[in-house]
Parts: sequence; C-alpha cells; structure tokens
Amino acid sequence: MKSNFRVTLDRVEGDIAVLLVRDAETIKVDIPVSLLPSGSKEGDILDISVVKDEKETDDAKQRVSSLIEKLKNK
Repeated sequence: MKSNFRVTLDRVEGDIAVLLVRDAETIKVDIPVSLLPSGSKEGDILDISVVKDEKETDDAKQRVSSLIEKLKNK
C-alpha cells in the first residue's frame, strides 16, 4: 500500500522541520531536518510518499511473538 501527499515546508525550528499538509494546510507534521531533500527551504512544496513494508512488518511481528513465547516458557 502506498500513499502520496504534498506538504509545504512551513519553517525549521532547530533540527525539526514543520510541514503543513497541502490544500487546507491545517495538518502539521514535524520531522527531523535531516530527512529533507538537500537545499530545502521555507515555502518549498515537497512530495511525501508513505509505503507500508509488509515484509518488515511480518518480521517484526514474528520477533515479538518469539520473545513472548520465550517469556512464557521461563
């Protein structure tokens, strides 16, 4: 599953970038500045993609299940 949306880089506060989701710009998202594309500045429009990693999710669930089983068997 993949979702794309656009944001406006509203401002930078120290090492945090404040992004506003486009259209109404009422939803605020804070991310580390280090995740921004090089040269990004206030007012830039950025395209954000969110992709669910099915394999990594399944792997994490298996690790947690294994740890729970180990704890139960102690």
